[in-house]
Amino acid sequence: MTNRYPGMTRRDCLTATGGLALGLLPPVRAFALDSIRQGYQTNIWGMPTYYLMRSGLLEKYGIKFEEFPVPSGNLTMQQMVARQVDLGTYAGQSMILGHDKGGLVGVAQIELVGKTTRVMARKDLNITSVGQLKGRKIANQTGSSIGNVFVDTIAPMHGLRKGDYQEVRMDVNNMVAALAARTVDAMVNVEPYNVIAETDGIAIEIMDYAAVDRMPLFMAATPDFVQKSPDTLVAYLKAWLEVGRDFKTTPGKVADVIFGFYADKGYRMARETFQKALSRVEVNPGFPGDLRPYMQEQAEILLKARIISAVPDWSKALRPEFMAKAQA
Repeated sequence: MTNRYPGMTRRDCLTATGGLALGLLPPVRAFALDSIRQGYQTNIWGMPTYYLMRSGLLEKYGIKFEEFPVPSGNLTMQQMVARQVDLGTYAGQSMILGHDKGGLVGVAQIELVGKTTRVMARKDLNITSVGQLKGRKIANQTGSSIGNVFVDTIAPMHGLRKGDYQEVRMDVNNMVAALAARTVDAMVNVEPYNVIAETDGIAIEIMDYAAVDRMPLFMAATPDFVQKSPDTLVAYLKAWLEVGRDFKTTPGKVADVIFGFYADKGYRMARETFQKALSRVEVNPGFPGDLRPYMQEQAEILLKARIISAVPDWSKALRPEFMAKAQA
């Protein structure tokens, strides 16, 4: 028999072949996966994505990436509409707006973040309800999902209309300093900034969003990326499924990675404070079957407010088939 592999004996060839048959050797990919441009927000909502990029799981699945951090998800959405980023996470309202403006596609639900979003007031004001914010200055990241939910849903529920309070436009990462300086009276914010303000005695919680909106956080993709790179997308979602397992089975390892992010940024935060913030995030990548009614409700709110031009065609805006392939 002619040996087609110079330098290898017949036994070497048989050993290698047998190893592949038994799954003992790593599989050889028949094609190279595309690299991705990953957007993420630097508040707690984006930290599962940060962990994904630092965990080595993307490399495990043969995916190279560039990262694009921003303060909040609506900015990632805008980058994606401009086709500067391929993938990013944000809540339902930003997902709907991104589809309306740029055809963005939801390919997975990554987290539930309603518990991470809170309305906080300065501690010295002794405010205990949203209704008491009438006439007050409220820091809000205008155009974000949490900002829209406060203005369109929570404030009206408590008898506050636009004009009953002064909305101060501000990035979430600047709000705690504004409260400390007493330039605003309250803030609509996410973790870890809420727990930092609480721990430092600057603010107290009035309410969190969970009772009103569990706030599913989507992984969205540009339609260009979905069309061009379906195999990469499935491999990417397989990596996300492993991230979900890590959050459940090795939370200490996850916390070490994410805590390091904030420590490197100069945040002075005790490990216990950080753990409290992280515990409010529910990470469970998948594509639940009850998403469409929730998104329909959110779309109707945005349409009534004239923020979007039409309710999306959900068969185009929500694409569960890629996650189904990843889970198979």
